[in-house]
Amino acid sequence: MTMKKLKTEIRYAANPVDFKNYPTKRLRDDFLIEDLFEDNQSKAVYSLYDRFIVMGIKPIQQSIKLDPYSEWTKSDYFLQRRELGIMNVGGSGVVVVDGTEYKLDKKECIYIGSGKKDVVFKSNSSQEPAEFYINSAPAHKAYPTVKSTLRDANKVELGDQERSNQRTIYQYIHEDGIQSCQLVMGFTELKPGNVWNTFPPHTHARRMEVYFYFDLDPDQIAMHFMGESDETRHLVLKNKQAAISPEWSIHAGAGTKSYAFIWGMAGENQSFSDMDAIDLKAIK
Repeated sequence: MTMKKLKTEIRYAANPVDFKNYPTKRLRDDFLIEDLFEDNQSKAVYSLYDRFIVMGIKPIQQSIKLDPYSEWTKSDYFLQRRELGIMNVGGSGVVVVDGTEYKLDKKECIYIGSGKKDVVFKSNSSQEPAEFYINSAPAHKAYPTVKSTLRDANKVELGDQERSNQRTIYQYIHEDGIQSCQLVMGFTELKPGNVWNTFPPHTHARRMEVYFYFDLDPDQIAMHFMGESDETRHLVLKNKQAAISPEWSIHAGAGTKSYAFIWGMAGENQSFSDMDAIDLKAIK
């Protein structure tokens, strides 16, 4: 079980007043997460928004053990005071939690609560390796490890073809689903021919959020909109890239073709419907 040197980044919180003056490079440096998945590698980005950690792990010929990232956590093991959610966006794989194996196929989810010491990631095939996308937040209580498939998720149909935002939401970790301390996680899949993901947009000052775009064709892009409603900015994202969304920022996107995205949140509450809708007339 060997691995290259860990790749880590830290992202600091931004003042919304200063944010308005950011050029494109500064926006991308602060809020865009690129290159999460490299062969036999683990990469982690630590955001100071609610001390949220985003991670990508891609084992090929060898298994990868979850590192404690002690320079951030100051812990003996990663989950000593944290919880995490994992979704597989690649080939079939296995997550081993303190000796218990959980098979994880594409778009399936597993929640691991605080107190678990050893977490190991494996791919079932080196030709079609698993790609484990991970969200983690601080935790005050230990909840049990739970795996969820597409059949287990709370499924919500939203949008319509006329507005090009017909989509299916799969809720995995939330107040009425897999229990956690503060982590909320799931994914949204757009119907063919639809491109808008969360529009009209909203904010939720009680939670930050990270959007991870996937199942986007290599030659296509997604436009991720952020900022305050009266002075918005955008990021251009490609497949398997993520955008950090501050509590004060809208978060919505449109692609050049249909796609899926994982949403992960942490903060003061877990209510999926707790959001402040923005009237389209206010968007500038």
